[in-house]
Amino acid sequence: MKILHTADWHLDAPLQGQGEGLKQALASVPGQILEILRRENCQLVLLAGDLFDGAYTPHTYQQLYDILKAMTVPVFITPGNHDYCSPDSPWAKELWPENVHIFKSQQVESVALPELDCRVYGAGFGSMDCPPLLEGFRADCREKYAIGIFHGDTTQIASPYNPITAQQVLASNLNYLALGHIHKADSFVAGKTLCAWPGCPVGRGYDEQGEKGVYIVDLGGADPLRFVSLNGPRFYDLQATPCQLDGILPAVGSEDYYRVTLTGTCDTPDLAALQARYSRFPNLILRDQTTRPVDIWGSLGEDSFEGVYFGLLKQAMENAGEEEKQEILLAAEISRQLLEGQEVVLP
Repeated sequence: MKILHTADWHLDAPLQGQGEGLKQALASVPGQILEILRRENCQLVLLAGDLFDGAYTPHTYQQLYDILKAMTVPVFITPGNHDYCSPDSPWAKELWPENVHIFKSQQVESVALPELDCRVYGAGFGSMDCPPLLEGFRADCREKYAIGIFHGDTTQIASPYNPITAQQVLASNLNYLALGHIHKADSFVAGKTLCAWPGCPVGRGYDEQGEKGVYIVDLGGADPLRFVSLNGPRFYDLQATPCQLDGILPAVGSEDYYRVTLTGTCDTPDLAALQARYSRFPNLILRDQTTRPVDIWGSLGEDSFEGVYFGLLKQAMENAGEEEKQEILLAAEISRQLLEGQEVVLP
């Protein structure tokens, strides 16, 4: 059986200062998911929460309705902490296609799919926070495949967002546990249960870097879990000296988001000139954290404690071996940086 597992779309999320490109990428997610479903010939779709970010528009609802209907295969949705099932939420307020089942209760329910010899178990958030829904749960496995879908947090045992432990996964007796909530894809196996979360399909900031996409699950295959990337813009948070920019940025232009912190010791870089030079990257942010070059021995000969100190270091270098010279020079550089009020980065 082949399953498409995705979560955390956050449709209609506010994207302040990120430009139209990211808004368009976010709005294109449902259509891309439909294309992947058809290309992969999946028989089941699991949407593990936070499809909406909260408030939603009629246009987005209609778009999602049409996409879900066009999928034709069974679709299961579990509301998350951002789109929890309140009376005003789209899951309770709007109509949805016949092939869609929404787990609206915090009590675990199940739906049998005889044509797939499968039973899908799930429960959803009824408010922003949620107790541990998997606590004490165990699938009865009347069918060949027992699938679970929940929105929950595997990283913190005291999380207010349906905390899920490895022990709960082990005791669940599920073949596959589909999760949402964590925006970076990962998975683990506990007993016979493969537990996975695909992350968000489009990053929305520098805290959501790297490749984004969905999981294709093949429970009967040799490789049961495969990540499929979406073609949305990506976020990169990098460090480089000004002269290293050519080496870390692509040779061709990109709509990806780059935030580069300029480091090293050099004259103050001209950020405006660098932005113009790299105008092929419309979403490039440059931040200057370079340090100004200093004259290490500038106080030699002065009638001061500083002058005497650097004079002693200079004299010690003249009588030292090569390795010791380098150590004394490093001590002089650090001393000068401290005196100039600069941040010291040890080698």
